[in-house]
Amino acid sequence: MASCLDLNGLQHIMAARLALSKFGSNIIFSNGLRDPYSSGGVLEDISKRILALKTTNGSHCLDILNSMESDPEWLIKQRKDEVKIISRWIRKYYRNLRLLK
Repeated sequence: MASCLDLNGLQHIMAARLALSKFGSNIIFSNGLRDPYSSGGVLEDISKRILALKTTNGSHCLDILNSMESDPEWLIKQRKDEVKIISRWIRKYYRNLRLLK
């Protein structure tokens, strides 16, 4: 039987998902699954503009630190994926802006 805390926690998660799906846009939730807090993070895409990127080896904020020569290949790939996503959003913004003129 679920405890009140479990049910309350689930309600908060569902409320956050609903709010993000209605009002959020262009967000990347980057999750390193070695981070002990990752289980409380957004681990699945919420929409086409609210994305979850996961990596088995990563940890908290690793992808936003300065790059180093010793960075593993999976981290380099994750950063490139993030840049591609953000670049796509920027291109779409400018394309839509041109349509308004």
